[in-house]
Amino acid sequence: MGSRDGVIGIIGGMSWESSALYYRRLNEGFHRRLSGHHNARSVLVSVDYDEMLALAGAGDWPGVGGVLADAAQRLERAGAAFALLAANTAHVVAGHVAGAIGIPLLHIADPTADAIRRAGLSRVGLIGTRFTMEMDFLTGALRRQGIEVDVPATAERHVLHRIIVRELTLGVVRPGSRRAVEAIMARLVSDGAQGVVIGCTEIPLLLGDRAYAFPTFDTTALHVHAAIEASLSGSAAFGKPAELADARSAGR
Repeated sequence: MGSRDGVIGIIGGMSWESSALYYRRLNEGFHRRLSGHHNARSVLVSVDYDEMLALAGAGDWPGVGGVLADAAQRLERAGAAFALLAANTAHVVAGHVAGAIGIPLLHIADPTADAIRRAGLSRVGLIGTRFTMEMDFLTGALRRQGIEVDVPATAERHVLHRIIVRELTLGVVRPGSRRAVEAIMARLVSDGAQGVVIGCTEIPLLLGDRAYAFPTFDTTALHVHAAIEASLSGSAAFGKPAELADARSAGR
């Protein structure tokens, strides 16, 4: 590829369903901004989600980090100006991935925290895979920016994880699962959360564009918007946030 300016590097395949959503939203966003026949200049490296699930299920985060670091290096060699992980859970090894490349990594927590602060909120609920809800890579990043994070009860975390992994990543969208997710979101708010972070790239496939009586923060949409802004600015002016350094040990 010739010029590196503005080329978005996407590490996808976690799952391909959500990677397709990222790709569509990126190109729709560019079209809205530039009109005509414009679309995003991007490079995509897609990993095998079955392999990723097996590694994560075994707690082999160094293995996950190795696969994703290799994918990021491929993006860099292909001319990407910056990289993004098109999955929330993958950010458990964001520090390892960022340390393996010479281009910036756009972390999903940064635009999410910015949106929550702009809304004037200080306490949010979080839904996602059990890894996202139970590990510190996203909740910790938000808390370090002054945002209190609540997660669902254990039984509800299991329900969410099952819906995401056994249904949504396979393209299965069930009305009963949507109602279950919405009930969990409502419970978080009734327990004191001022809004809910939709911290899974597949859950938007289930919820669509529905509006709720409380603020919601779709990490996929926020990540995509930040990528568009970075690409159109001609430079990835963001740095590697502090939480990436904290996460490095998970990727070793």
